Amino acid sequence: MGREQWKRIWIGSAGNMVEWYDWFVYASFATYFAGAFFPDGNPTAQLMNTAGIFAVGFFMRPVGGWLLGRVGDRKGRKAALTLTVTLMSASAVLIAVAPTYAVAGYGGALVLLLARLLQGLSVGGEYAASATYLTEASDPKRRGFASSFQYVSMTAGQIVGLGLLILLQHTMSDSALHSYGWRIPFVLGALGAAVIFYLRRSMLETEVYEADDSGGEERGTLRALWRHKREAFLVMALTMGGTVAYYTYTTYLTKYLSNSAGLSKQTATLVSFTALIAFACLQPLAGRLSDRIGRRPLLIGFAVGSTFLTVPIMTLLKHADSYWPALGLSLLALVVVTGYTSINACVKAELFPTGVRALGVALPYALANALFGGTAEYVALWFKNADAESGFFWYVAGCAAVSLVVYLSMRETRDLDLTRMKGTEPTSLTPAS
Repeated sequence: MGREQWKRIWIGSAGNMVEWYDWFVYASFATYFAGAFFPDGNPTAQLMNTAGIFAVGFFMRPVGGWLLGRVGDRKGRKAALTLTVTLMSASAVLIAVAPTYAVAGYGGALVLLLARLLQGLSVGGEYAASATYLTEASDPKRRGFASSFQYVSMTAGQIVGLGLLILLQHTMSDSALHSYGWRIPFVLGALGAAVIFYLRRSMLETEVYEADDSGGEERGTLRALWRHKREAFLVMALTMGGTVAYYTYTTYLTKYLSNSAGLSKQTATLVSFTALIAFACLQPLAGRLSDRIGRRPLLIGFAVGSTFLTVPIMTLLKHADSYWPALGLSLLALVVVTGYTSINACVKAELFPTGVRALGVALPYALANALFGGTAEYVALWFKNADAESGFFWYVAGCAAVSLVVYLSMRETRDLDLTRMKGTEPTSLTPAS
């Protein structure tokens, strides 16, 4: 890759990292601020309330996917990426200053809810804008490698958030963290978003977008997307299993290890932190592999592994009584999930022509995330509260099985031309020979 392409990947990835840091830090610090916004009671019930607000943010993602996907297709990828980081900065500020239940009753929870709605709006557009930008800005023979940095940056955002949590756990008392320390990461997130806003104002538009003159007034519209409804439904179906597995082994893992396995919060956080570092390093390797052997083999490998290994992995994790067993099992799970995360961005972008690519990736992906990814943690806690926690393990495996059927029937996307004007190639049927 040339220097200019690396620069584009850096700017797109750095912004994505800050966006997802702000998004995931909510989940990472939820155990510390859950009691601040809701009355005293069952800790699991308090976590369910904060998880419910976390899930509500996902239901704004389809709205953000539609609005910001439209901006990305009509005004450019740069315009969409600049707008998403502005919204994320505003939401981080709101959480940082939200009043507690003791000060404003449920008014603080309403501020928290508003902030999560803004975050959902922002992330709903960020995923598609960054996926489209990274895919279009890369060498056609290295699209899998380049787009894998989307999940590198997403995971880096989690790592930074967890690293900050570990630092605060070792420098602040538990009572201080519950009292005011949980606000610190949101202040830092707002500052980081402001820096990325400055960087993104100077980023260059992709040549693929600038060269495309198709679509006219219908660029980025729902009418244009409906012409590619088969691809849109394909995006939803192939996302289903991947997003449930991803959120299970990332955002929910720390809570599961502390709330179900009985590990201390510090140990559970360290397990997640270490596992995510390894996970981030795997993404470019798997992305590069997909450039050589295709996208479908990796997707099928993920779905098979997740279908048959989820129940035993989660069952063993529940009985992991120390750092090393928990880390080993977590790493195994994340290696399986890498088959999806490393390439799903470019697969979705490769399905659509330029004039509807951002919206085509954003809206169906956001819908699938709202239905399955955003509710994963809440569903897990619901099963636990009902004293049937193993039911959640089978739920995750079942979602992966559905996606497996899709992966087996879809066509290989690696060699599709991003500059095609009409995008009439069959994509959802007829597997590549």
